[in-house]
Amino acid sequence: MSEQIEEAERKLREAAEVAEAAEQRATAEIRALEADLEKARLGSVQEVEELRAEHEVELRREREVKEQAIAAAEGRLTEIEAQAEVAEKRIEAAERRAAEAEQAVADGEARAREAAAAWLRGQVESVRREAGRR
Repeated sequence: MSEQIEEAERKLREAAEVAEAAEQRATAEIRALEADLEKARLGSVQEVEELRAEHEVELRREREVKEQAIAAAEGRLTEIEAQAEVAEKRIEAAERRAAEAEQAVADGEARAREAAAAWLRGQVESVRREAGRR
């Protein structure tokens, strides 16, 4: 279970790192475009706005992908945690049954010892009676 949780956490970290790197790349590209705009000043304002809008859409898409990856990883983690909880309950039930079985075995052994002791007492009594008759 802990391996599955660790795997889900690792995937979550990887998804976050990929999205963060993409966000940094997009931010760096936007900054580079703004620097070029300052140098050129003759560039088209409309073209720059279109590029900025495209990058914002791309960044938004990357964020959505990141959020979806995080949501999926969190959902999987929730499933794994639920499975772990069920498994813990099963283990507790199995431990309880094992303890009950151990107690039943111990009770059975005690009854067997008591029965053996009673039989031996009966044998001793029988030997004494027979010895008393002789």
